[in-house]
Amino acid sequence: MEYKQLKGNEIEGELDIFVSHNEDDEDGEITKWNEILIHGNPEGLRSLAKLLIEIADLNQEEVENKYLPIGAREHYHLTPNIELSKSSDRVIVGRLDAKGTGSFYDRYISKS
Repeated sequence: MEYKQLKGNEIEGELDIFVSHNEDDEDGEITKWNEILIHGNPEGLRSLAKLLIEIADLNQEEVENKYLPIGAREHYHLTPNIELSKSSDRVIVGRLDAKGTGSFYDRYISKS
């Protein structure tokens, strides 16, 4: 199985990812929430989509343990001024399911 051992520079084009901290005051009741904003030019968005598909399609069970040990999850670091714009926040995109166990990490709460 071909596995990309070295990672970096996965994103082509322009991509900006950041957290927007929001607050609303309605009749003295303050509501706060965060939003993740992902913006890019067509090449940047296609490049991110390609990376997400690559992560989703990877058969983690076939990756040698020296590259992805049992219990680990495939992931990529996207770094400002390398893969992302200088104005971006650091981003990690990866699998939720762990190799060998299929388990999710402890903080995960299902939407259902």
